[in-house]
Amino acid sequence: MTALTIQTQPIAGQKPGTSGLRKKTPVFMGPHYLQNFVQAIFDAIGGAAGKTFVLGGDGRYFNDRAAQIILKMAAANGAAKVIVGQNAVLSTPAASHLIRLNKTDGGIIMSASHNPGGPEEDFGVKFNMANGGPAPESVTEAMYQRTTEITEYRISDAPDIDLGRVGPTTVDGMAVEVVDSVTDYAALMETLFDFPAIRAMFAGGFRMRFDAMCAVTGPYATEILENRLGAAPGTVTHGTPLPDFGGMHPDPNPTWAHELMEEMFGADAPDFGAASDGDGDRNMVVGRGIYVSPSDSLAVLAANAHLAPGYAGGLKGVARSMPTSAAADRVAAALGIGQYETPTGWKFFGNLLDAGRATICGEESFGTGSDHVREKDGLWAVLLWLNILAVRKQTVAQIMADHFAKFGRNYYSRHDFEAIATDKADAMMAALRASLAGLPGQTVEGMEIAGADDFAYTDPVDGSVSQKQGVRVMFTDGSRIVMRLSGTGTEGATLRVYLERFTPGPDGLDHDPQEALAPVIRAAHHLARIGEFTGRTDPNVIT
Repeated sequence: MTALTIQTQPIAGQKPGTSGLRKKTPVFMGPHYLQNFVQAIFDAIGGAAGKTFVLGGDGRYFNDRAAQIILKMAAANGAAKVIVGQNAVLSTPAASHLIRLNKTDGGIIMSASHNPGGPEEDFGVKFNMANGGPAPESVTEAMYQRTTEITEYRISDAPDIDLGRVGPTTVDGMAVEVVDSVTDYAALMETLFDFPAIRAMFAGGFRMRFDAMCAVTGPYATEILENRLGAAPGTVTHGTPLPDFGGMHPDPNPTWAHELMEEMFGADAPDFGAASDGDGDRNMVVGRGIYVSPSDSLAVLAANAHLAPGYAGGLKGVARSMPTSAAADRVAAALGIGQYETPTGWKFFGNLLDAGRATICGEESFGTGSDHVREKDGLWAVLLWLNILAVRKQTVAQIMADHFAKFGRNYYSRHDFEAIATDKADAMMAALRASLAGLPGQTVEGMEIAGADDFAYTDPVDGSVSQKQGVRVMFTDGSRIVMRLSGTGTEGATLRVYLERFTPGPDGLDHDPQEALAPVIRAAHHLARIGEFTGRTDPNVIT
């Protein structure tokens, strides 16, 4: 067995987005494509020699073969050890935990998150730093730069190893430790939540449904919810991870998790419903007959986190992405703790968590987490909800009603226009940006525009600046429109339109969000001229 040096040349388009490099699976399977990017990762972090990494993925198509390639490249680049999940599978939060638990130099996660999987669908690779969080922009930019100049990569000619057998082995002299994917993560959850109280709630007849969407969270949810907490067998549905996610779109929102929504709004619905995504870092929460938006979920979790043992001492602060509603800000203000507004992308929360400024973070895109890892964590959010339900002994609907009565309601929705021609999307955003200076003072749909800008963020910890993070239009009544192009797709551009309207109460807190937001929706279409630029008037997904 020897380390081979393979001649290559740059491949265009290997620029990581908000969560690594994502492309169609056949692209990743093309000659040198994966190898070039992995070598660029190693080169950008100062080499792999003597370092220890975590490796795992969400089990999507090509996950197993990609893992073997990455292991052989790590060995040829001189890595000392790789800790890999059994069968090369790890949820993203579990991978983050293993990086932190074992004090490794980082980890490579193979996932396209909530994107569909399969031979013709999506694949992705990202690097997480030694703190367990996604690589910051300075590192991803270095990776990209390296992909534009790469001339060779190193890979061992060692045979594949059995990743199905837990225990130690080697690849061309490099230590490899195959670990059970679930055990360490489940143990961490037991330190954070009141398992006896949740177990007693289930024993008392509480019923829930967890839709794992044929994705990575299935084994984690089955072990924790059914085996450790005593939820009824069958609580976890679509619990077996499949390379193509069973043909499902593993994105936990009302559109794609429609089976769960139908059950939770149907006759004899369970008390609580939840879903998670392809790699386990996102969550959707539903009560009997009530959908909880991610922005509201973040606010409720922040307001009630002290009920869980791991957060009994209170929170240091709450951080949210800029497009996420301001509901969590109202909780932070009431608690007298820090509140932070960051660009989209979990990597922006890392400095706040590491510096002890924030404890809980969240994004409107169904991501919530805390300082227990440096990734959003779908099952963590579900367990915190269960802990709150067990202590408060109320229904989800009652908890939401109490929350709105106390803090008011931020009506909120996101409209996604997917697979727009990139040139048309860019032209629309350019025109919108050009109009911003003239918007303040104008009245649209009966609402006066108080301000408009292109959000820029200065990190309060390291002083780094991120520009052009999304166009904001703010109205004098507290309503808000945010528009940005997403970096998580693999085809064309996705326009995300975020819509928010605050109602202080006590009246008007129980309207349908789309009805309450109707004037804001019309204003967004008018200001951005969405139909004119894209030819589209209706979004693909509404959340």
